[in-house]
Amino acid sequence: MPKNSIPSAVIYGCAGVTLSEEEKHFFADVDPFGFILFGRNVDTPLQVAALVDDLRNCVGRRAPVLIDREGGRVQRLKAPHWHRRPPMEVFGRMAAGDLPLARRAAWLNARIMADELFELGIDVDCAPLLDLRIKGADEIIGDRAFGSDPALVADLGRAVMEGLLDGTVMPVVKHVPGHGRAPVDSHLDLPVVETDLKTLERWDFAPFRSLRDAPWAMTAHVIYKAIDAHRPATISKTVIDTVIRGAIGCEGVLLSDDLSMKALKGSFAERAQDSLDAGCDIVLHCNGEMAEMQAIALALRPLGDDAQIRLARADSMLRNRPLPAAAEATLAAWLAEGRP
Repeated sequence: MPKNSIPSAVIYGCAGVTLSEEEKHFFADVDPFGFILFGRNVDTPLQVAALVDDLRNCVGRRAPVLIDREGGRVQRLKAPHWHRRPPMEVFGRMAAGDLPLARRAAWLNARIMADELFELGIDVDCAPLLDLRIKGADEIIGDRAFGSDPALVADLGRAVMEGLLDGTVMPVVKHVPGHGRAPVDSHLDLPVVETDLKTLERWDFAPFRSLRDAPWAMTAHVIYKAIDAHRPATISKTVIDTVIRGAIGCEGVLLSDDLSMKALKGSFAERAQDSLDAGCDIVLHCNGEMAEMQAIALALRPLGDDAQIRLARADSMLRNRPLPAAAEATLAAWLAEGRP
């Protein structure tokens, strides 16, 4: 049944390759803004496309469906049905010898990924990652980063963003205002960054500032002691107001990182409420655990007016440019040429 009300400010995952009756009823009742898929939800192209349709049928509209397809360690679509994509570090290394080639290769890689996603009905990719690779930090970022130079990360990040937009897939830059310096993995614990604000502004924040026009952005579950010594960015109104929306100038839809990550504490209702109160437009919950999703639902609210304006702006940025002929072969040749 079509919905006339404003959707709830949440994106949920689901448990498996098909929806249970409990999930169907829950999603129809809560009316989440969108959904996200993980490896546990992926089998074959026909199965994924059917699951995407079923998720949208629950809410009676073309709800956004997200996935993480960065390349390297983070890609939910795998062989034999989908090509493996390289980690972003490959394009950073290529740029050391030929920046224009690396830029074109990063764009083409993203443009091909957009086609793969669009064929499945998936219309949002949680990429590009704009975090820097910082020596001595936890390897959760590692080769997922283009490199350690903010200008290079911004340059190649924009190429990926444009490639996705050109293929009518929404990009999500992450993890604002910067996860690269985190000493621990935020999936497992709460990172605390003690670096001074001047250094953060010059290095970590710089790629996000360069891509402040990105349509969507995802927050970091990281404490920056120089800004807010007690709350990670996702639930810190100070970080979101003064840095993400302020100094960085982020214009896009602001999505929390996954509320089920161990960097966050408190009940799931508290996590959702704190994130929305801090300034996130939408909260994200990925693992498909029904009890956690039900708890989050207790704290949900409809999408705010500002969020709806940002979403409309983001949608206006989507394009549909032709994919170059023999794109896979061209990309393979470029990657081979650009290897150190």
